[in-house]
Amino acid sequence: MSPGFQGRPRSSEPALPPGQYLTQDFPVLSAGPTPKVPLDTWEFVISTETGAEYSWSWSELMSLPQETPHVDIHCVTRWSKLGTNWQGVSLDTLLEGIETDAHYALAHSYGGYTTNLPLDDLRGGRAWVAHTFDGADLPAEHGGPARLLVPHLYFWKSAKWVRGIRLMTSDRPGFWETAGYHDYGDPWREQRYQGD
Repeated sequence: MSPGFQGRPRSSEPALPPGQYLTQDFPVLSAGPTPKVPLDTWEFVISTETGAEYSWSWSELMSLPQETPHVDIHCVTRWSKLGTNWQGVSLDTLLEGIETDAHYALAHSYGGYTTNLPLDDLRGGRAWVAHTFDGADLPAEHGGPARLLVPHLYFWKSAKWVRGIRLMTSDRPGFWETAGYHDYGDPWREQRYQGD
C-alpha cells in the first residue's frame, strides 16, 4: 500500500433504498380529493373476519398510550424523507385483546381509499395511527386528522385519513394494488409494481 493511500472516500450521502432521492420538503400526493373529517364524528374501527367490531372515537384514541416514532419514509414516486417525527397510537395497542385468525388487513379511509397489508406488518412496533407530525396536528393534505403510518413499506401503504382496518383470512388488493402496484411494497427490494 502506498504511503498516504486511504482507499476510496466514503459517501456522505445517507443510505437510501434503490432508486430513491432525498427530499427536504414533504410532497403532497393523493388519489382523490382531500376529505374534511370533523373530530367530533371521526371514528376508527377494527373489524375482524367474524364481523366483530372494535371502535374508538377521537377522544378515546387520544386517551390511549401515545408513541413518538422517529422514522424515514419512502414514496413509490422515488422521494425519501429521513428522520421524520410523528405521534400516534401503536397498532399493537389497538389490536391488543382482539381475537383473530386473520393474516391480512385492509386499511380503509375516509374518501374510499384502501390498501392491503399483511397483519404481521402492523404489529411489533412497526405501525401507528398517527395524528401529529413535527409537533403539530397532522395537516389534512398529509392525511389528517389521522393516517396510518407504516414506514418500512412504500408510503402508499400508510393510508391517509384512515378510518379503520378490516382483518381478513385471505389477501385482497386495495386501490393502488388493483391498478398494478405491488401487493407488499418493500422499498429496499424496490417492489413498486406487480412482478418487481
